[in-house]
Amino acid sequence: MKSPIFTGSGLAMITPMNTDGSVNYTEIDRIIEDQIARHTDAIISCGTTGEASTLEDEEHLNVIAHVVKRVDGRIPVIAGTGSNNTAHAVMMSKEAADFGADGLLVVTPYYNKTSQAGLIASYTAIADATDLPVIMYNVPSRTGVNIAPETARTLSAHPKINAIKEASGNISQVAKIAALCGDELNIYSGNDDQIVPLLALGGKGVISVLAHVAPQETHDICQLWFDGKTAESTALQLRMLELCEALFCDVNPIPVKAAMNMLGYNAGECRLPLVPASEANLAKIHAALAKAGLLQ
Repeated sequence: MKSPIFTGSGLAMITPMNTDGSVNYTEIDRIIEDQIARHTDAIISCGTTGEASTLEDEEHLNVIAHVVKRVDGRIPVIAGTGSNNTAHAVMMSKEAADFGADGLLVVTPYYNKTSQAGLIASYTAIADATDLPVIMYNVPSRTGVNIAPETARTLSAHPKINAIKEASGNISQVAKIAALCGDELNIYSGNDDQIVPLLALGGKGVISVLAHVAPQETHDICQLWFDGKTAESTALQLRMLELCEALFCDVNPIPVKAAMNMLGYNAGECRLPLVPASEANLAKIHAALAKAGLLQ
């Protein structure tokens, strides 16, 4: 049995930007302190929502190091270090380990679309490179490649491959992963509208975008479930559904950065090729925040 790196709500943290496009470290600190105060259970730095794809290596590593130092062991910090170049992912993973990260989030290789055998070889090389536990990140809508349940089972035999972040949206696939891997692979939801379904299949929590704007509620969806209050957990999941949908009305993290700006944070804008949300989508995000009672 593999102990999970965390249980509950892990924030897939944005990388806030200054007006000149540089990283806003002051706002990173503000977000971290607010999240910890409102019971977020882990911080995931430099994943998809953190715009890792447009951070230079030095920036990427500096953000991870800064987050680790600021959190200071209060909750786990998981570093996004995936790449479509396995050697690059190994290098980034080693650096994150040196900075004191508690785990690694490693997305499947994107664009080059490797085979299932290639996934096994790549994840094994990355897992062998450090002593940190690895969370595989399966998001085929972005990467063009899916981790098959049988591949997950093979990789779950590696002592350092601890978990999978499942963002395929395919509940049947998640069920098969759970059935094949059992206690040898922890499962996290990668979709905020599917937290409860994955918890029902034995999931350990969520790596969440929603937690930016509703950290306590996202934590509570998980904790209520763990406490056996399944009806209350389900009701809260459903109450958050419209907000979850609004936060994905455009390409992530465009909507959540807009939402954070509406809530008074200095999230800034996304780097190109992502552009600001349309007026129609801004109105949708604002209305969802208001309906959820999050706007002052």
